Amino acid sequence: MLKKDLKKDEWAFVLDFMLHGHQGMNRSQPVAQVIGEDYFSLLEVIVKEDSSLKVGERVYVGDGKRDLVKYIRKRLEINELSSGASGELEDMITSIIESKKEKFLEFFNKSGPISTRLHKLELLPGIGKKHLWAIIEARKEKDFDSFDDIKKRVPMMPDIEQLIAKRVMIELEDKDKYRIFVPKFESNYKSE
Repeated sequence: MLKKDLKKDEWAFVLDFMLHGHQGMNRSQPVAQVIGEDYFSLLEVIVKEDSSLKVGERVYVGDGKRDLVKYIRKRLEINELSSGASGELEDMITSIIESKKEKFLEFFNKSGPISTRLHKLELLPGIGKKHLWAIIEARKEKDFDSFDDIKKRVPMMPDIEQLIAKRVMIELEDKDKYRIFVPKFESNYKSE
């Protein structure tokens, strides 16, 4: 994959902050586990010595000058999260979805088939053929302009934020070969 094709989060939210690091680190240093704002990347970052982070705080993790993060230590698998980070994960995912509603609305308005038998919308838990066709018919009339609009125009529609959050968790746990919100990461972040 070309470097320009790599999907990297510029901003992330703190799931857990450990002032003295954790077991398995070579030396004691402040570390945080974070989730990316755009691609839901799970990262472990080394925090600058004079800094302290709070759970839920938004931090810059992009390639530019970082004010709180010294460097990205590594990309994490979901099972490598601390118990504190694991406890915050689903709420943080829901919070990110709520703050990025336009991105997910576009998914409902523009997504298409994966194959002749499977549509991207069907990857959302709770969306079967009946909901799929109801969504497709409703968006033919006009694009959805909010999650509430989807719920009004599609009968018996489950909670949309929850559908998306469940799908993000499925992708983070690597339980499905298809990816719609969390890219499959082949390469690691540049450390410094």
